[in-house]
Amino acid sequence: MQIVVLAKSVPEISEAELEINAEGTGIETEDLVLGINEWDNFAVEEAVRLREAHGGTVTVMTLGDKEAEDVLRRALAMGADEAIHLCDDAFEGSDPATVARLFARVLRDRKVDLILTGVQSSDANNAQTGVLLAQELGWGYATLVTKIERAGETLTVHRELESDTEERVELPLPAVVTVQSGINEPRYVSVMGIRKVRGKTIEQLGLGDLGVGEEQVGAASSAITRRSLSLPDTSGAAELLEGTLADISHRLATLVREAGGLS
Repeated sequence: MQIVVLAKSVPEISEAELEINAEGTGIETEDLVLGINEWDNFAVEEAVRLREAHGGTVTVMTLGDKEAEDVLRRALAMGADEAIHLCDDAFEGSDPATVARLFARVLRDRKVDLILTGVQSSDANNAQTGVLLAQELGWGYATLVTKIERAGETLTVHRELESDTEERVELPLPAVVTVQSGINEPRYVSVMGIRKVRGKTIEQLGLGDLGVGEEQVGAASSAITRRSLSLPDTSGAAELLEGTLADISHRLATLVREAGGLS
């Protein structure tokens, strides 16, 4: 089973003080720590488990600058066999559709049975690249997958739906699957484990290797333009409710009613 995992390098912002960049189009990332996208980490683990159960190879692929190589090294330390890095300054600013087309150019002529990626990325939250890649390749796909089982050339996948419901779908291979967090428990990656894969060769592909022009990638080709980004206004005004439970409940109901929340 030949599996490809798409992984993305994203800034870790859970405990960071975010600042808007000078252009007002995004956050300042220079001082932020980069790491593998949470959902993609689950995808790498699932790919390795499928390889362990059914044989084959796992190839991890990313698009980004030189720092994105750390994501590939981490995936190799988790058990991936090969890595591909789409790295070119011209790729910066590409929208999900462009990224999907670039990935499709790499994968179309290769033997691939299954493509895994996370449901979404924690930075952009578009949740589009996997689905758009399936469209580019003409393959079937499933999203929000929490369980994968293989039987011959068919996958049975369990999809997370609303209201604690689940859908079970049969999906013929080749296919694209976007996995939800919690599908597994990703294995621990030690510093020593990453050091051991430092010598592994990573295939580097730039603009010329993919046979596309600068006008076909980056912000120039994007169907999406981010006009501005700003932090929400904050106010220091706050009222601490004190007293008995009945007093607090009455006061809270009054505040909600005055704000137009209750008729």
